[in-house]
Amino acid sequence: MSIYLPIAEMNVNIFLIIFIGMSIGILSGIFGVGGGFLMTPLLIFLGIPPVVAVGSEAPHVLATSVSGFIAHWRKRNVDIKMGIFLLIGGLIGSTVGVNIFSYLKNFGQIDLVIQLLFLFFLGFIGFSMAFESARTTIKHYRAKNTKRTKLHQHSWFHGLPFKVRFHRSKLYISAIPPVLIGFAVGVMSAMMGVGGGFIMIPAMVYILGMPTSIVVGTSLFQIIFVTANATFFQSYINYNVDIVLSALMIFGGVIGAQIGVIFGSKLKAEYLRGILAILVLGVCGKIFTDLVLRPNDLFSLVMI
Repeated sequence: MSIYLPIAEMNVNIFLIIFIGMSIGILSGIFGVGGGFLMTPLLIFLGIPPVVAVGSEAPHVLATSVSGFIAHWRKRNVDIKMGIFLLIGGLIGSTVGVNIFSYLKNFGQIDLVIQLLFLFFLGFIGFSMAFESARTTIKHYRAKNTKRTKLHQHSWFHGLPFKVRFHRSKLYISAIPPVLIGFAVGVMSAMMGVGGGFIMIPAMVYILGMPTSIVVGTSLFQIIFVTANATFFQSYINYNVDIVLSALMIFGGVIGAQIGVIFGSKLKAEYLRGILAILVLGVCGKIFTDLVLRPNDLFSLVMI
């Protein structure tokens, strides 16, 4: 059963889009990510123009993040105060990112930039998470005794000014790193049509030192408002949000997010990172082959 997408100007299978949306929603609930880092490339693989895929994915990320956040809020796994500082940087970053997106679109290079961004970030994050998952698993099985460790390790940026106490995360650190992390994720959210959780989750754990039980819900809290901001500006400035495509993805994504929260609470953190790393590297490999392989049609003519 097909439906016509007015902005993408093509037909797609309704049930296929809903199924993909549900699958990404499950990942959102498990890992605390918006899912755009996988959904946007999948839409491009289906033949949807990259510009439309990025713009239409933002509402889907928003909906799945709201669904996942509600589930984690009920479990009291959200640091609202930390989320607000991340959000300040995220709102600024997403606004800047949309304007950069508009400039590159007018310049005619946005499709290539989107693919290169995904290739770089997915490759880096995928290999990093795979290495960390393997190292943690090996250490776990080699450990002969358990020792009490610190909640987190301190680095030079913990000594920066404007310190704030985050009671839920049991941290007393400068407000500057959360704002900078939020800004970087906001730019990526607008440029790649992602929630940015695949960058934010490792940053919150390894840079800020937040407990893993808190980072998922806090990440989703920030993603909600950043993607809402990106969606508005993508619609207003770039006109690349296909509401029909977004609605189908949202329908499946909201259901999938609730399922993902249930599964996520039953799996160990190192196993979760390993599974996510495999998925990320798989998508990264597909993007790489699309960029380097010789296309069937060397030239295409577009009637204007």
